Amino acid sequence: MKRPIFNSDHDDLRDSFGRYLDAEVVPHYERWERDRRIPREVLRRAGELGFLGFGVPEAFGGAGVDDFRFNAVINEEAARRGLAAFALAVTMQNDVALPYFTELCDEQQQARWLPGIVAGQWILGIAMSEPGTGSDLQGIQTSAVRDGEHYIVNGSKTFITNGLNAELIITAVRTGGNARRSDISLLVVEADMPGFTRGRNLEKLGQHAQDTAELFFDDVRVPAANLIGAEGEGFRHLTRNLAQERLSIAIGAVAAARGALERTLGYALERTAFGRPIGTFQNSRFELAKARTEVEVAQAFVDSCLLAAAEGALTAAEAAMAKYWCTESQGRVIDTCLQLHGGYGYMLEYQIARDYADARVSRIYGGTSEIMKEVIGRAMGLGEKTL
Repeated sequence: MKRPIFNSDHDDLRDSFGRYLDAEVVPHYERWERDRRIPREVLRRAGELGFLGFGVPEAFGGAGVDDFRFNAVINEEAARRGLAAFALAVTMQNDVALPYFTELCDEQQQARWLPGIVAGQWILGIAMSEPGTGSDLQGIQTSAVRDGEHYIVNGSKTFITNGLNAELIITAVRTGGNARRSDISLLVVEADMPGFTRGRNLEKLGQHAQDTAELFFDDVRVPAANLIGAEGEGFRHLTRNLAQERLSIAIGAVAAARGALERTLGYALERTAFGRPIGTFQNSRFELAKARTEVEVAQAFVDSCLLAAAEGALTAAEAAMAKYWCTESQGRVIDTCLQLHGGYGYMLEYQIARDYADARVSRIYGGTSEIMKEVIGRAMGLGEKTL
């Protein structure tokens, strides 16, 4: 279906980024999957070509374009090609972490960090999750005690995207002792700070090329100048940016489902059984028709949310609906696609097997499907204030 939310500028970006992916990412991706890591140089190359930091003001080296549709184009093209780990690395930089620097940092902080972020010299990460806390952001225990012009940070984080590659890590810390959300603040920890160490590259079901890691803080002295936003306002800052993160996940989910469906359609027209292509059997036609309809319906809703985001009007509940529905839909569509591959779908040499494994986490990170339903329900007046 035609998608009128995009204009010629978005189309030009889609074309140039797609050519970059086909030339410099796709040929190496399977090796990165085996190595369990995307080389830092690849992300720096993306910055060099102008694919990072669209919203950064021109004064700091960015394009100064506050239009989330450009971010969506990058996300979609990588996800549609089945490059889930690469898509996540880039969306962490563009969609999830960057707003903290453009919206919360003062001018001096922006001058320090934004030019390097746009150029891909600074890879970004966000350290929220801790062992044992799960979705309970208020339960974090990593502490930051003020000591003159520094904070002394102690604690640990887990499931951190870009955990091995990140050089600037936005870290949620507890700056008070009352175990309330008003005790949470955000500090930018730089990778070369003494006492900061990285743990193992976590072994995951899918997205093997994504360096998801544990982080440890042992008396790390972080300058007070690295506090972003006001002390005690970290929880509010984190929850405010969740809508964009969740929309980003929804966008990637629909694109990944579409890519898997396109590849499965090609397989169904080539693979023969009983003397004819398997796609010509009624069950195959019905399953592919159902999957195609599911992708297009999800796309229509996510496009509506994307337009709202571009206009600054996306609500937390709408973002939660997009993430919940689109990631669940992604799971259903890719499961159907794998089934249509038969026994070959279970073989790792076929991309659909990787698509299947890569997709499972989309219903978990950024807020589980259960949390999304809770957000939606509360927005309907069925409970407490929206998470």
